[in-house]
Amino acid sequence: MAAFSLAAAVAPAPALCVSSGAFVDRGDAAFLSARDAFRNGERVRLGRQVTALQGHPLHPWAEYWALRLRLDDGDASGVADYLGRYEGAYLAEKLRGDWLRVLGKKGDWESFQRELPALLMPDAEVRCYAAQASGAADAVRSLWASGQELPQACETLIDQLVAAGGLTAEEVWQRTRRLLEAKRVGAARSAAVYLPDTDGFDGRGLESIAQAPARYLDKLPAGFAAKRGGREVALFAVQRLARNDPLDAAKRLARVESRFSAEERAYAWGQLAWQAALRHLPEALAWYENAAGTVLSNEQIAWRVRAALRVHDWSVVRRAIAAMPAVQSALPEWTYWQARALAAGGHPDEARAHYLKISGQPNFYGNLADEELGRPIEVPPHAAAPSAEELAVVAANPGFQRSLALFRVDMRVEGVREWVWSLRGMDDRALLAAAEFARKQEIWDRAINTADRTSAQHNYSLRYIAPFSDRVLPKADELALNNGWVYGLMRQESRFVTNAKSSVGAKGLMQIMPATAKWVAKKIKLTNFHPAKVNEMDTNVTLGTHYMKMVLQSLDNHPVLASAAYNAGPSRARRWRAEQPLEGAIYAETIPFSETRDYVKKVMSNAVYYNTLFSGRPQSLKTALGVIGARGQGEAGVDDLP
Repeated sequence: MAAFSLAAAVAPAPALCVSSGAFVDRGDAAFLSARDAFRNGERVRLGRQVTALQGHPLHPWAEYWALRLRLDDGDASGVADYLGRYEGAYLAEKLRGDWLRVLGKKGDWESFQRELPALLMPDAEVRCYAAQASGAADAVRSLWASGQELPQACETLIDQLVAAGGLTAEEVWQRTRRLLEAKRVGAARSAAVYLPDTDGFDGRGLESIAQAPARYLDKLPAGFAAKRGGREVALFAVQRLARNDPLDAAKRLARVESRFSAEERAYAWGQLAWQAALRHLPEALAWYENAAGTVLSNEQIAWRVRAALRVHDWSVVRRAIAAMPAVQSALPEWTYWQARALAAGGHPDEARAHYLKISGQPNFYGNLADEELGRPIEVPPHAAAPSAEELAVVAANPGFQRSLALFRVDMRVEGVREWVWSLRGMDDRALLAAAEFARKQEIWDRAINTADRTSAQHNYSLRYIAPFSDRVLPKADELALNNGWVYGLMRQESRFVTNAKSSVGAKGLMQIMPATAKWVAKKIKLTNFHPAKVNEMDTNVTLGTHYMKMVLQSLDNHPVLASAAYNAGPSRARRWRAEQPLEGAIYAETIPFSETRDYVKKVMSNAVYYNTLFSGRPQSLKTALGVIGARGQGEAGVDDLP
């Protein structure tokens, strides 16, 4: 892949100091001591640190922790005062939610209803307490239908709803099915408590069935089909077996499907069709036809579309998207593919109308829609730089000050929450000032996230910031890697957080797994390598760019395949190819892993914007996506590539 030259790197400006150096030593140490005291429930020690932190940007956090421990003891003294002093702050919202949960648990509905209107983002537990307070048991229905885990606060409402006849047995079965599909056996048993005894549901052996579904289906009790409960347990076994082997599940279902009702048969085939589509099996579309008569989930419908895309059956694509709920079909991906289906079916005007719905959106499908309309992918004009006054307003914002202080003590999750909360209600000028402020502080991920939020005035040099260019680009150029692709991947991997660490152990700017780092270091004969060096920027970028080059060369020099391989592994990227050449956009959309599917689309769209910024010329996402050759084409390289 030919490397693009960089027209202009986005270099960081000197950091803007917002807190005194004394805080870095004494204050931060006191704050971390306060955090430890809170975690250990040491009230006296925490109280001392609250006093010691007077004047520190994170003093409100220490106060919050002290009040949280009091609430745990049933003591709400000081809460109202805190809420008054920090009204509008993230911590005030957090404490108010904590207090409302305490009030709801106590049944103090008068105090609860007085405080509730000030809470901006109630969670499911608070919403259920609110329904209890108002006597509106029916309010829990949407939570029940969602299939999400219900907090204890909702159980009283469910009891009331069932007692009033407001929840049908079929609604209980639908929730039970969805929970079993997610292998949430305990939650499914809890839901099944509300089933009529006459349905005969016995959930005691569900765990063993989940572990060995084929064995259960081979030894089905003779009378399993006499009651719905027995049939649903058998359906659970079928769908669990389909997760591992849809073809085997289909054979076993065929032996007993006459024992099920028409709807139950359709449900089973819907489960098999979904799993077959995820594995790109040719049987998927026929099995979806067998599923007529059951309600498919949004995910099942989406995979019907994807299965049709793999075989270019535009008629099925069109019908399946038309059958989606309106909210789902309006998403950019389905708007785009419906347009493609309409165009393929000889309806260019309708196709154009669909493209126009998403054109201009700075994302994968907005980019593709623009190109279908003949519009180049360009970077919008830069808005005027923030003034000194605009930057001063941001720097003086206590929420941003707390966020920076939290980043400094390595409490990144909390720092991000403070930052995001502080962005509420900002117009484009304020957002651009906040993004520039983050850039000056070298908090690259916040610069990106904040600049991404503007609606009319933009700065794509902040959205697609390119830090460390003096250290990254020479390594990319040495390996003849496309600069935009390298930065597009890094942006998606870490948002340029140098010490980023994923839940599975990937580290650094390029999120290298320890085993991969060791393997690449050995292959390139990197001297003095030690696993502890993976987080060092130069080592991380060296290993990451070499790995990018290796997967690219082993996968037909195609960046879509290589991006998928970087995220999910080369063997999977190969397996997801088709028996015939496949449009790059279809390959990306039909990746079975939702994380990797989203990742590849974002990396490729990122690369287009970076290349546009680097070259100063419009770029083509369609050209970058290209065509993925048939399985096996252009595959070479190292057999043990991790």
